[in-house]
Amino acid sequence: MSTEIRREAEATIPTQWGDFDMIAYISEVSEYSPDLALVHPDIDVRNPVPVRIHSECITGDLFHSQRCDCGEQLVEALDYISKNNGVLIYLRQEGRGIGIINKLKAYNKQDEGMDTIEANIALGLSIDDRNYSKAIAILEDLDITSINLLTNNPEKIEAFDESDIEVVDRVPLEVKANSMNLNYLKTKKDSLGHMLDM
Repeated sequence: MSTEIRREAEATIPTQWGDFDMIAYISEVSEYSPDLALVHPDIDVRNPVPVRIHSECITGDLFHSQRCDCGEQLVEALDYISKNNGVLIYLRQEGRGIGIINKLKAYNKQDEGMDTIEANIALGLSIDDRNYSKAIAILEDLDITSINLLTNNPEKIEAFDESDIEVVDRVPLEVKANSMNLNYLKTKKDSLGHMLDM
């Protein structure tokens, strides 16, 4: 069963990838940072819709941090959905759900030699506290019943198991590793089961 959400506002947003309809969804009236959907104007809900569920990463998405692959994945996803009439859902769950302050604290632990999992545990935090029920609710609101999901994360695929939305295909979204994020990506692959060729 998906989370209850509500459309709060929407507008056309011209981007370097073309025009998208941006829709802001809230699940609480007081919610300061709503979840967002960027919807290609030509989506066809009669066929599987390309969908990227992207968790907020202010360091990677906005400031192009090299510690992760998030910003590059976001660019690749926007490029793909612009060419294939898809949807990007931007969930406000920074740092795998721990928030930006804890994420920066975890970075300090990583600089001491810990991987991302060890750093979170050392801080008494969850390894991955994300939840995809809002994304499912947004897709239902958009009348989307089948998707081609852009992801390397098996948990995102499994999130749809109890939903009415069918994941028809997985579209890999792998970007080239660099010297700063190699260990981060290896942890994703070896410890979190992400589908990466590396």
